[in-house]
Amino acid sequence: MNRDKSFAHKRIGILGGSFNPAHRGHLHVSRQALDLMYLDEVWWMVSPQNPLKPSNGMADFDVRIQSAHTMSQDRRIRVTDIEIELGTTYTAETLKKLKQIYPKASFVWLMGADNLIQISKWKDWQDIFRTVPIAIFTRPTYTNRALAGFAAKRFARYRVSEGQVRRLSVMQAPAWSFLNIKPDAISATRVRAGIGAIKFY
Repeated sequence: MNRDKSFAHKRIGILGGSFNPAHRGHLHVSRQALDLMYLDEVWWMVSPQNPLKPSNGMADFDVRIQSAHTMSQDRRIRVTDIEIELGTTYTAETLKKLKQIYPKASFVWLMGADNLIQISKWKDWQDIFRTVPIAIFTRPTYTNRALAGFAAKRFARYRVSEGQVRRLSVMQAPAWSFLNIKPDAISATRVRAGIGAIKFY
C-alpha cells in the first residue's frame, strides 16, 4: 500500500477478515457500503491469521488473497495485505496505525452482525469503537442477538440511525450504525462446504 497523498480526504471502508475464501457476500456488503455511505473505496484487508480462528482448515495466505482479487470485481474495491506491511495482528492496532499513516482519510470499519456478537472477545475491542466509526450489516439469524449483545449495549448511546449513515464515515468516533440491508446468505463456511458455491472466473 503506497503511503502517499492519494488517500487524503477519501472516505474508505475497511472490511477485514480471513477471506477463506472471498465470496459474493463480501462483494455484496462492500457495494452496499460504497453506495449507502458514499464511500470512495472499500479495502479488503486480508488477515494473515485471525487470532480467534484455528489455523486448521485455513488456506494459505496467498490462496486467500488471490481469491479476494478474483472476487472483488469492482474498481472501487482494493485488496490489501497491509497487516503484513504494518506488522500488526489485531484490528485495534491496525486501525490506529492506519489513522496515523493517513490522518486526512476518513475510515469506517465494516463488519457483519455475527462479529458484533463476538467483538468483545477481540483484543482492545473498545479501542476499535473509539478509533473509527463502525458500520454493522445484518446477517441472517444474527441480528437480534447482535443488538442485544454486550458490545451493542456498551456503546448504545453512540448508535447512529440508518437515516444518517451517509455521513457515518466522517463522524467522530465512537459512532456506529446497524444497516438492515437485504442480506446475501452465502458465507465462507457454506462455500467451503460446496453449498451455494461460487465460480472464480
